[in-house]
Amino acid sequence: MTAIAPIRPSSVFVVSGGAKGITADCTIKLAQQQPCKFILLGRSELLETEPDFAHDCFEESALKKRIMENLLAQGEKPTPMNVQKIYNKINSSREIKKTLSSIQQTGATAEYISVDVTDTQALQEKLAAAVNRLGTITGIIHGAGNLADKLIEKKTEQDFEKVYTAKVQGLENLLNCVNPNQLEHLVLFSSVTGFYGNIGQTDYAVANEILNKSAHLIKQNYPACHVVAINWGAWDSGMVSSELKKAFAERGIEVIPVEAGTQMLVNELHPTHHETTQVVIGSPLVNVATELDSELRTYRMRRRMTVEENPFLIDHTIAGSPVLPATCALSWMIDSCEQLYPGYKFFAAQDFRILKGITFNEQLASEYVLDVEEISKINSQEIILRTKISSKNPAGKTFYHFSAQIQLLLQIPTAPIYDAVNLEPDNIITSTGKAFYQNGGTTLFHGPAFQEIKRVLNINTEKLTTECLWQNISDKQQGQFPVKWVNPYTTDLSMHALWIWTQHFHQEGCLPGQVEKYEQFAATPINETFYVSCEVKAKTASSATANFIIHSREGKVYSRLLGAKAIIWSMKLLRS
Repeated sequence: MTAIAPIRPSSVFVVSGGAKGITADCTIKLAQQQPCKFILLGRSELLETEPDFAHDCFEESALKKRIMENLLAQGEKPTPMNVQKIYNKINSSREIKKTLSSIQQTGATAEYISVDVTDTQALQEKLAAAVNRLGTITGIIHGAGNLADKLIEKKTEQDFEKVYTAKVQGLENLLNCVNPNQLEHLVLFSSVTGFYGNIGQTDYAVANEILNKSAHLIKQNYPACHVVAINWGAWDSGMVSSELKKAFAERGIEVIPVEAGTQMLVNELHPTHHETTQVVIGSPLVNVATELDSELRTYRMRRRMTVEENPFLIDHTIAGSPVLPATCALSWMIDSCEQLYPGYKFFAAQDFRILKGITFNEQLASEYVLDVEEISKINSQEIILRTKISSKNPAGKTFYHFSAQIQLLLQIPTAPIYDAVNLEPDNIITSTGKAFYQNGGTTLFHGPAFQEIKRVLNINTEKLTTECLWQNISDKQQGQFPVKWVNPYTTDLSMHALWIWTQHFHQEGCLPGQVEKYEQFAATPINETFYVSCEVKAKTASSATANFIIHSREGKVYSRLLGAKAIIWSMKLLRS
């Protein structure tokens, strides 16, 4: 069992960006919880003595006036830039001294080093000297960071370097200054921007997501170290003005109170959270709806797919080869459309067709193309798009695989109530749970990622009701088809009811062929029971057509597939 080292008086923390702002507040709170030793790093200069004109002057306007008077007395021109620069230098030094004093009042030891964490040599030299004074570094809190918020087309290489290096190279440099086997705590200040994304912050999102992934990698290599990347939301601090708070409120974003947020940091470092490597604290940065123009555009996305990148495919094998579920193809279409129009959400797909499935065998194409064509747009209301997935073989011939018309809405309608709910068991089909799957020639072929129907509550020639529960699978298993607003795995599971119906009454299997309309009103529960009412509308020798209503016990409709047509398949072909 991995030994867990708690924070103790002899612990030595290096805190980048820790002398001012939120990182300083977090360090003070940590010192109050457990006084130890802190080496604070920052780029600002710590003034041993302030200029005479600044003594006993703390009000901003008064201090700036004295700065101007001093510049004039020296024969210099007091430009706004010069005045602000001197003011910032004095004010930063005062804030650093205040932080050091607050930490020392807890009984902890604290010192400040003026250094840029991206300056490899200077950082190593200054930290080595500090280690001689305070002892071996046992913890790192990496809070340093820069912003250069701009739309991506306006960002420069210098903007990217400024943001990226502070986070990524800063972490690399800090880790190179310590013995990783002696590191007991590593805290990375990441952001919800890295987790959710945010307009104007592509570079910041990239840098923070690298911190997130670095945390997981370091934890794998050094399991005894308490590693956590904290994806912070917006803090209720001086950086968030009243105007910005109002804008956040309009977007449904709650700011983190300083007292609560700093205590959350302390909580995350408790030994009971030793195995939690990434945590999100704060509201997601909900995107404001995109302003739509009248021009109708087209888009093209490309995707390479392998079984290795999408482990769930092993659980969807037909005739010996993994096959992409139609619901996953639909989710690719839906997710791509939503990403094009922040603020708009998928509501309906019409005329969804499976034209030629994607099988992961020697016929797998080197890449698949998703074409998206705008059909109509009504600003602040809806967007209608035509989507199609295709590929080309080595000879250049185009194959079309899936197509659908996607409707995005700014406001999803209230979920209706299904008034024909029947949850009374009739005990006609007594199989339960895993017995419906991979349990002989007449059962469903799906593996664990697409299970399970818990039981068939009732069945007749016109309708079947199933009780279902889908156990969440890992992000790695989901691969390129993650669960979002639409869950391709629960949608696939919902349609298993028709297979059971065709098998029970006709001793046949079936696979999806097309859906006239798919509507979603709410997310289908994960790790919780939900119900599927399958209303059979028609049956021929080659097909079966049904409506699937996915709903709660009380009848609240999560989603519904109307006019879903399945193709009858020989059980022998499915198993061969």
